[in-house]
This record gives sequence, structure tokens and C-alpha cells, in this order.
Amino acid sequence: MVSRITLPIEGMTCGACAITVQQRLQAYPGVRDASVNYATARATITLDSSEVQVADLVKAVREAGYDCAKAEVEFRIEGLHYASGTARLEGEIRELQGVLTAVANQALETVRVEYVPGLVTARQLEEAVGRAGFMVAEPVPEEDPVERERVTRRAETRRILRKFVVAAVVAVVSMVVSMPLMSGSMRVQHDLFSKIVHPLDRVLSGLLPQLYQFAETSPQLLKLVLLVLTVPVMLWSGAQFYRGALSGFKHRSADMNTLIAVGTGAAFLYSVLATVWPSVLTSAGLQADVYFESVSFIIAFILLGRLLEARAKGRTSEAIRALLALRAKVATVQRGGEDLEIPIEELTVGDRVIVRPGESIPVDGVIVDGESTVDESMLTGEPMPVEKEPGDQVVGGTMNGRGSFVFEARAVGRETALAQIVRLVEEAQGGKAPVQALVDKVAGVFVPIVIAVAIATFVLWFVLGPQPGLVFGTVAMVTVLVIACPCALGLATPTAIMVGTGKGAQYGVLIRGGEALEALQRIDTIVFDKTGTITLGKPTVTHVLGAKRADGSVVAGSQILTLAAAVEARSEHPIAQAVVRKAKERASEIPQVERFVAMEGRGARALVGKYLVEVISVRHARERNIDMGSLGKDADKHILAGRSPILVVVNDTVQGLLVVADAVKPSAKVAIERLKEMGFELHLLSGDSKVAAGLVGKEVGIDRVIAEVAPADKAAEIRRLRDNRVGVAMVGDGINDAPALAEADVGFAIGTGTDVAVEASDITLIRGDLRTVVTAIELSRKTMKTIRMNLFFAFIYNVLGIPIAAGVLYPFLGILLSPVVASAAMAMSSLSVVINSLRLRRFTPSFSS
Repeated sequence: MVSRITLPIEGMTCGACAITVQQRLQAYPGVRDASVNYATARATITLDSSEVQVADLVKAVREAGYDCAKAEVEFRIEGLHYASGTARLEGEIRELQGVLTAVANQALETVRVEYVPGLVTARQLEEAVGRAGFMVAEPVPEEDPVERERVTRRAETRRILRKFVVAAVVAVVSMVVSMPLMSGSMRVQHDLFSKIVHPLDRVLSGLLPQLYQFAETSPQLLKLVLLVLTVPVMLWSGAQFYRGALSGFKHRSADMNTLIAVGTGAAFLYSVLATVWPSVLTSAGLQADVYFESVSFIIAFILLGRLLEARAKGRTSEAIRALLALRAKVATVQRGGEDLEIPIEELTVGDRVIVRPGESIPVDGVIVDGESTVDESMLTGEPMPVEKEPGDQVVGGTMNGRGSFVFEARAVGRETALAQIVRLVEEAQGGKAPVQALVDKVAGVFVPIVIAVAIATFVLWFVLGPQPGLVFGTVAMVTVLVIACPCALGLATPTAIMVGTGKGAQYGVLIRGGEALEALQRIDTIVFDKTGTITLGKPTVTHVLGAKRADGSVVAGSQILTLAAAVEARSEHPIAQAVVRKAKERASEIPQVERFVAMEGRGARALVGKYLVEVISVRHARERNIDMGSLGKDADKHILAGRSPILVVVNDTVQGLLVVADAVKPSAKVAIERLKEMGFELHLLSGDSKVAAGLVGKEVGIDRVIAEVAPADKAAEIRRLRDNRVGVAMVGDGINDAPALAEADVGFAIGTGTDVAVEASDITLIRGDLRTVVTAIELSRKTMKTIRMNLFFAFIYNVLGIPIAAGVLYPFLGILLSPVVASAAMAMSSLSVVINSLRLRRFTPSFSS
């Protein structure tokens, strides 16, 4: 069985790390595809579960030198103490996809389960226990993904902060202590220090003279002090860099850790040699200078960059956290004649749930009693509250207004619309845009190339540079290693996609990933389905016309609607329901009727008080030779326009004409106008007659109409348009139009209530407002522009930074960067990419009602 899972990856420090993990996963038997996103620290894997298990993939990640995030839960089992064995229980739990280990303890009657977060639910664990013939003593605690992410991110930030503080304090102290030891050649290298020395001379005027005097008498002891200060920075603050480099060496891969470890390691070893065995250097005509302060500063600046980057990356996933925060924690259900408050994890399909004023709706369902208004803006972007009454759908995560109602749960847990939306956004954020393929290729060879450049730099400086060549060569080599930044390359695309797709979800636009965003840039033609896309997709009363009386007056429209609605209220026909809806909109009091009769294919009749009221078709009226007066011409006109006129007859006299049609959506015309302004060629695709489709096209402003196309032939029409255009997008309802949506370069599916996971679409419009098509296009353009800017910054930084670090400017301008400045530049380069992506959070669409 082929399925898709997401694994949270730990230990990645740059885009090259992601490529290493991705290649290892792709090579594993049973894996159909794997994509690893450095920005989200997630691997999205398509696998055949009959060939490979999650535990195997976790093992593959570990073999690559990294790890998967894990969670643990322990719960009690009834009667386990007296069971004959635990093997069956442990086996059933281990069968669950995502469970790594399951260990039962008969003495304590507990089971401890280690699993991959997000792949296993509490309900699944309880069901597995039931299949093994046991019962849980109490509900298994459900993992809260919002809280888990918050705790994990906060712990990571605090860990990096502690390490940075230690490295920064040691770096500053080491710099002050090392000043008296700096030789002339070292001062050339320490251009950063030269800007700091004078202020420190003034601040530490009493301390520095003593240090200089101590350095003249005991220089080696001062170097030993620096060595002792630097060791904790190497072994604790920078430990992850050296562990990562060692792991990469074992697995024959190189990444950002390799560059940092080799760079700081070379400076550290040279300094140790100058401290412990200086004669080796002096006998070769070299000065026994030390660079301990540089090592501490490099690690401190890199950690500072990581700290700022972690905080900035946390803001890129705010949209997901905001969606998850919409979930209610508890629900009030009617069970056994009582109202019980239970955790939403315990809700089941069919439960009757009570929603009080101002409460969040816990799950998806259908109202069975009561009325209210519901604020759905957090899911659909629609600012106005929506009226709800019995029979209407409600969506979990939306907010109830002042009314109260009872609804029947229809979707719970992972099946709710909110859960589907979160899952779609997470998948989109975990994917990659096609432009990322080039970046991945560069990242895959980036580190080996940089190491080669660093070695070449050392050799050239050692052979051709000023004396002492070993010192200049070592400094230039370390600077090249430290300034190179594959991190910025790895973050350029995914951070922008994370913010862009999250922002889209806030406006009711679900984008499936980077491929859809990039494909939208090539679109020059947009095809709209008519029914349910341009139109509302349900009958609506569009005209109410009264008949002329003998005295010249006209029958009031409200009177006609009230009488018609009284009869039609007994009918289930869609046109009848449209009449009743219209009457209710006008706040008409609908009277009771007697002797209701449905006349198949002709209409219906009933007694309303003392009047015999009939609501019939025009054809039936003509069959009976009923005089329609001037309304006959009006009826014919609307029939030609593709609408459905019906007559209201009272005691065999025509009193009015109701025109029912599939009305155009209020948002359609303004959306079409905006798309025309943006330069798109627009087409209307319909199975209706040329006259009916043409009139709808004329009403909304679409000139190119393709009519009388059967649903099965719509895909062929899209294919024909693609042959003549650069790129074609299709906007349809996602069910009837699925083949056409799949055939288009980009498919927009109109969301249908709680059904948001439309497989055939690239983009789902949750609320069906065509203005969100404009929003999606504007957002994609803004996101791709941000990606291009990020890639430019990342490439230009490395293209310019590495040669400058190698010393190409030194022969002409005497400029040679110190490793400290290089580490600061490297830290800021990746941070600048993340901050640039965060600008997308300020995106506001043209239609930001």
C-alpha cells in the first residue's frame, strides 16, 4: 500500500545536510520518493508500507548521521498483571505506522510507547490495545502539536542562547587577554580588533598595562590561559559542529559542520602548537602567534546567527500554529439524557454536540436544532458571519455567534476540515519548488568545492604570499571555510514557501506546494467552469413580477412570494426550495396550507386560506389555455435566456411570475475584471446551450465561451487550449471537473463545505469566492519574487564573499578579512534570507475585505 508520511528530522544545519538525508532515504528499498526540507526540518516520504516501515526509515536517517524527533507516552492497561504474556499487546501496537518501540510492564500494568510525532494518534493506540484483547484503564493522553512545537522551539532557542553566551563571554575575555600577544602580522589580520582596541584601551586603561607587562615576562602562560578559556567553547558551545563533521566523515558526506569544524579546528590546532611547542614554528622562521580569540568569536557569531535564525524561522510557521490554535479543547455532548463535557478526542461520528454562544465549534457536522450565526473568517477569510439553521453544515474551528444550537458530528479527528487544511498546508510547506532542484545540485557539491578553494588559497598564500606565508595562508584558509554559507541557499526557497502557503491559508487559499506556485507564473489563460464556479450552483429566484389588474395596478411582489412559498414549503423540489428561501430572505410570514398536491412535472397546488393557489410551469399554463397577459412575453424572454419562469395562479387567474435561475456569484464580475487587468485570457466552459452560456459570459465579462461541452470532454478542451497557449489554469468544482483540473497546468478547485482536500487540484479555494483566484495569483507572484530575491542574495553573497575571503583584494587594496568578520557575515547571510521571506507576512491581496 502506497502512503505518504512526514518525518521530523533533527541535526540538520544547512541545505547540504538535507540533501544527504534525502539521498539516503531515496535509496532505501520501498521508498517511492523523498523530499527533505531544511527550513521545516521535515522529510516528506512516499513509500510502500508493505516493503518498508517507519522504523526502517528512522534507521536510515540515523545511518546518514542525523536523527528523527521522537515522542513517548505511557498509559495503564486493565488486567495486564494477570495476562499470560505481553507479546501480542506489544506486537499490535508496533504494527501501527509511526510506532518505534512498545514495551509492556506487567508488574506496573503499563505500556510505554516511543513513536514519531504526528504519525500516531491516541485513538489508534487505544484501538490497537483493544485488538490485542485488553482495555486502557484511562484515555491515552492526546499529543498537542501546538504545545509540542512551542516547547521544542523554546528548548532549542534556550540551548543555543546558553551556548552563545558562554562563547561570547569567552571571546571578549580572550580578545582582551590576547591583545598584548598580537604581533604586527597578527594586527594586519585582525581588522575587527583594530576598531575595538582604542575604546577598550580607554575603558580598561588600568588592566591593559598590566597585561602587556605580564605578556613580556610570561607570554606562554598567557597563551595557556587562552587555551584553557577556549577549550570549553570548543567542547560545549561548538560541540555540535564537531560531532556533525565527524558524523559526516564517517558517512562520507560534507556539510556546514565540516566547514566550521575544519576552519576553527585549523586555527585552534595552530594556536595549540604555538602554545605547547612554539619552537617548531620559530625554528621555521614563523611567529608563534595564537588565534584562540578568533576561534571563540567564530563560534559565538555562528551561534548568534543560529539563534536569530531559529527565532525568525519560528515566525514562518505562525500560520500553522494559528490554525491549530482554533481547535476547541472540549465539547459538550448529549449522552444518556445528560449533557457531558468531554475532550474533543473522545468525540465520535454521530454524537450530538451542544454549542453555546461565543464557543468554538469543536468538529464538523450538521445542525439538527437551533439557529445562530457563525464566524468562519479564520478558515475561509470571509469577514461576514454566516447564518446557520437546521440542515446547514458547520466546520470545526469556527466561532459561534450569539445563538445556541445542537449539531450532529459528521467528521472527527483527522477527518475534520481544519485537520485537512493543516495537513495540506504542512505538506505544501514540506515540498519544494522546481527551482529548488538547481539549488539542491549546487548545495550537493558546494562544501567539497569550498574545501578545495580553501586548500588552494592556503597553498597560494604559502607559496606566493607575504611572509610569514604559513600564518597568512592559515588565516585566509580559515576565512574561506567560515564565510562560505550553504545555509542561505538551503533556506532561500522553503522559507518563502512556508510563509506564502501559510498566508494563503489565512485568506482561504490552500496551495499544494512550490510546484503550483511556480506553475502559476507561466499561466496566461484561465478557464472557468460555469455551474457552481461562475454561478452559485443552485436555483435562486432572480425576478418577481406581478400581473396587472383590471384597474391598472400591479400585484405586489411580496404577496406573490408569500403565496408561492406557502405551497412550495411542502415540496422537496430544488426550485420549490429556492422560492421558500427567497420568501424567508424578505422576512415573509409563510402561512399554513391544506390539501397540498404535487403535480409531477407541472408544479404544485394547495389551499391557502380560502384561495386555491397553484405554482406551475409556463408549459402547463399553456396546456390549460390560462391567460398569462403581458407576463407571457416576459416568460418567453427569460426562457430564451436559459432561466426557468414559473407562474403563480390564484383561483385560475395568473397573479405573478417568478423567475428561477442559477444566479451569478456576487464576486464573479469584479474578479473577472481584475483578471483582465492582469492580462489573462479568459474562457467560459459549460455544458449548457450556447445561448445560456453566452448570456452568463456576457454578464460577467467573458467573451470567449465554449458551450455544449459534456463533462467527459472538458479535459480535451483544456488539452486543446494548452497546445496553443503558454500555460492554462482551470477553475472548477473539483468533483465533476476533476479530469479537466488534472489536465490543466494549474487546477483551482472550488471548496465544497468541509471537503477541502480535493485531490485533482493544485489550489483549493475554500469558500468558492472567485476573488480568491486573484489572491492566489498575487500571492504566488509575491512569493516567487521573494524566492528569486533570496536566491540572488544567497548566490551573490557566496560568489563575492569567497573570493574576498581568499584574499583577491589584498594585492590591490591591502584588504584581507579576518575569520571573525567572515563568521559574522556568514551568520547574517542566512538570517537575511529568512527575514526577507518574513516580509511575505505583510502581504495583502487586492480584495482584502
